[in-house]
Amino acid sequence: MKAKKNLIVVGDRVLLDPDDRDDRTTSGLYLPPTVKEKEKVLGGYVVKTGPGYAVHDPVSDESWNSGKKELKFIPLQAAEGDYAIFLRESAIEIEFEGKKYLIVPHSAILALVRTEIEEA
Repeated sequence: MKAKKNLIVVGDRVLLDPDDRDDRTTSGLYLPPTVKEKEKVLGGYVVKTGPGYAVHDPVSDESWNSGKKELKFIPLQAAEGDYAIFLRESAIEIEFEGKKYLIVPHSAILALVRTEIEEA
């Protein structure tokens, strides 16, 4: 048997695949990694998102409601496949199964680029 690992993103966090295509200038010169580290804003593709912001449900705290309390979430705006522009200082770099990813809080995302296909 082979076990499969799943990466589960929690809360309001977003897992990003950083965009590393900007390692050259427009004239073709390669930039050293230290230049990239000094940038304040980066971009990357959304791989996974957490369930969102947890919300307290006051109705489930009533004494007459002894049923199972389900946690409710406000979903995040970011979705898988979006291109996110985010603040680098909020990002945490991880490595999962040999690939480098960044985890950022949803609040660190400045803008999302979402591709939508329109029928002509």
